[in-house]
Amino acid sequence: MLFRQIFDERLAQYAYLVGCQETGEALLVDPERDVDRYLTFADDEGLQVVAVAETHIHADFLSGARELAERGLRVYLSAEGGEEWSYAWPDGGHDVVLLRDGDTFRVGNVEIAALHTPGHTPEHLSYTITDRGGGAEGPMGLVTGDFVFMGDTGRPDLLESAAGVEGAMQEGAASLYRSVVRFLDLPDYLQVWPGHGAGSACGKALGSVPGSTVGYERRFSPALEAARGGEKAFVDYVLDAQPEPPLYFGRMKVLNRNGPPLLASLPAPRPFAVNEVDGLLERDGVVVVDAREGRSGFMAGHLPGSIYAPFDTTFPTVTGSYVGPDEDVVLVIDRHEVEQAVRNLVRIGLDRVVGFVTPHTLDAWGSTDGRGLRRITEIDISCLDNERRRDDVVVLDVRSLSEYREGHVPGARHVAYTRLRARLDGLPRDRRLLVHCASGERSAVAAACLVREGFDVVYVNGSLASWLEDHGGGSVGPPPEDAPGAEDGATA
Repeated sequence: MLFRQIFDERLAQYAYLVGCQETGEALLVDPERDVDRYLTFADDEGLQVVAVAETHIHADFLSGARELAERGLRVYLSAEGGEEWSYAWPDGGHDVVLLRDGDTFRVGNVEIAALHTPGHTPEHLSYTITDRGGGAEGPMGLVTGDFVFMGDTGRPDLLESAAGVEGAMQEGAASLYRSVVRFLDLPDYLQVWPGHGAGSACGKALGSVPGSTVGYERRFSPALEAARGGEKAFVDYVLDAQPEPPLYFGRMKVLNRNGPPLLASLPAPRPFAVNEVDGLLERDGVVVVDAREGRSGFMAGHLPGSIYAPFDTTFPTVTGSYVGPDEDVVLVIDRHEVEQAVRNLVRIGLDRVVGFVTPHTLDAWGSTDGRGLRRITEIDISCLDNERRRDDVVVLDVRSLSEYREGHVPGARHVAYTRLRARLDGLPRDRRLLVHCASGERSAVAAACLVREGFDVVYVNGSLASWLEDHGGGSVGPPPEDAPGAEDGATA
């Protein structure tokens, strides 16, 4: 048997290639939408992918299952969880097998068994993997999807906080507890292969280790330890301090249920020359996404109306939270990074990537007579105390609600940066916004969005922890009930 974990570092997502080397057949579990890379990977291993399986209806990326079904591969999906959140896209033209708890199937001499592990979502399945061809009588491990992570479990609130299904989080948390109790009865030796690692918004404390065992997680996972206190203790634990989901999560959930648009091929954005930039900026429905790294460089000069989304591990989260699927995207990015950026965008359903501007072109345009790059005022956080005392300013904290509750600038309003675009109406337009986070990374993204939307903004850069230490720890507790972000905090 061949077993490979395939990692997307920007979405912190794991897909799996499980192959039978004797028959040359392979299974993909939880592939992302740009499936060509998985097929190439399998081919390099001397395998042909013949089937794909999904653990659940994903919220953080578009699945590649439908794409592969259109190419004639067999697809294994969950039949559990009820009618409302069952898969709606398969029809008579697809080779789809619906699985329930305990169902098994084979790819070559590898046996896969489905376990219904609801909680993160009602239909969620995990899969045990048994190498029958190698003579094994029991499974080697368990592909857990978004059920069990290293040191954590999947969050049960997304149907409510991201997809708007009222009252779903309490029921989901109770279901997750029952799934955890079942997990705790599995053999200690069983390996655990999760759907995400550290950096994913699908949990609150995911570890960076790519795999574990049932026995290790039973002994050392804080989430599983909470389950030993009973259902209420676990529910309280798992619903507390979950990060605010990025705005695009709800859209991914619906598209993956109903059927992601077929990709066929990647978008091929064209380069814009210096003399084309003016026309680009005059077009309606265009969002310039500046992916250069170095936030102070962005503040010092960028194309008018740009969104700031540095091309690092936050790139999909930022673009998904600040760009809509009906907007044309033009990237400011180095030419050699264009294809990877395009892949990152189509994985979250942003297919309209029409062009790019290189940093060299940006600088050349900005130095042309009569033109000028836009600037955003930047101050160091050491200057915050003096600036915030003015009557015409409001401090805006764009960290997570749990961070805000632990300590914040007195009087600061709160909106998590991943939810900002949906909360603009609650922010004052008659006062200057001093925008900060913990270090300056998230507030740089938020400041760019606010300037694009016409707010008067000062970007605050630097360590909030140092500021709070110098000022007695600041204030603690939730934001005022009438402040932007209070509503988000109640559900995220």
